[in-house]
Amino acid sequence: MKKQKLTFDSRIEYGLILPAFLLIMIGFLVLYIATSHDYPNRLSSVMTQQITWGAAGIVVAFIVMLFNAKMLWKFTPILYVLGIILMLLPLKYFDPLTFAATGSKNWVYLGGNNLFQPSEFMKLSYTLLMARMVVDFQNRLKQRHLRDDFLLIFYMLLVTAPVIGLLNLQKDFGTALVFMAIFAGIVIVSGISWRIILPIVMLVALIGGGIIYLTTVDYGRDFLISVGVDSYQISRIDAWRDPFIYAQGTTYQQAQGQIAIGTGGLFGQGFNVANISVPVRESDMIFTVIGENFGFVGSTFVIFLYFILIYRMIRVTIQANNQFYIYISTGIIMMILFHVFENIGANIGVLPLTGIPLPFISQGGSSLIGNLIGIGLVLSMKYNQLPDFPKESKRKPYKRITKNRTDKTVS
Repeated sequence: MKKQKLTFDSRIEYGLILPAFLLIMIGFLVLYIATSHDYPNRLSSVMTQQITWGAAGIVVAFIVMLFNAKMLWKFTPILYVLGIILMLLPLKYFDPLTFAATGSKNWVYLGGNNLFQPSEFMKLSYTLLMARMVVDFQNRLKQRHLRDDFLLIFYMLLVTAPVIGLLNLQKDFGTALVFMAIFAGIVIVSGISWRIILPIVMLVALIGGGIIYLTTVDYGRDFLISVGVDSYQISRIDAWRDPFIYAQGTTYQQAQGQIAIGTGGLFGQGFNVANISVPVRESDMIFTVIGENFGFVGSTFVIFLYFILIYRMIRVTIQANNQFYIYISTGIIMMILFHVFENIGANIGVLPLTGIPLPFISQGGSSLIGNLIGIGLVLSMKYNQLPDFPKESKRKPYKRITKNRTDKTVS
């Protein structure tokens, strides 16, 4: 069968690029508002850095879009090992002031500045390795049994354990939740039996509910602290349950954030308004700026852009003819979706605050570039997809799925 040639323009997924670009532009706008009120002396440097990071991220995303599956497959183990090495750096090179304020050692601090957050890039390396491992495992099976599902989960946990272990040493619980979301998404798509998944989900829900209950009683709080739960994490659950109980103390940030969003009303108070003081609104609480300035309508528009972005990513994934790409895209979708769900949920008070940034909008070069690289990986699915499905005698794991393949690991 003769291969059809696709033009460069037809290989670009503009429906994915547009919402991402609009979110970045909105991020510049609301970051300007937050910084001009909270750090007016740093406004020029903050905006210059963010715009530079955005431009660099777009260039890197375009380069990543050109990578084919074979290249990604080859370099995945190297990227994973490099990511682990980078995650070791914050344990030694961290800012004592940042650690005192947040309780986390998740930034590399050198030369008097927090340079980057290794875990943001590790999310991508982890996703790539998980995708490669699942595809390689499935392609080695002649017939799949329940014991194979248990073995696959075991291998996935082996890949996950070093990452979670390092995040535990960094005291970065919020980022650990992101990795667990990526893990869960790939587990579901990999075709693992619901006879395994359902009991695990029930157990996690039971443990989560139990932890929340223990924070409501004195002996429970003492028990949680005795098993290694930090007091600031318990305080965040307290703030989630009732942000106004200690509104002048430990729950000040959450209480002020909800007040700021509430004052925005339907259409907001107008551009460049920051009447309510909200700590760290340039990063974790950036959605409060959107709510206060642009109200319910503006906030809904931002959420709609995220909906379109995720929808287009899912559509590209469904149309893909390559197993490796499918799992990569699944991990990236879960990463972005969890960030959006957790950040906005924490800002409006339906979820505990975990310090997770809002994708493409919050201040931070590591987050912005990492998310743009993720977009580049999804774009590469469309860019490198061939219009036909020729038969292959010896199919490589990273090659496209053939028409005559009936492997039930891809559905």
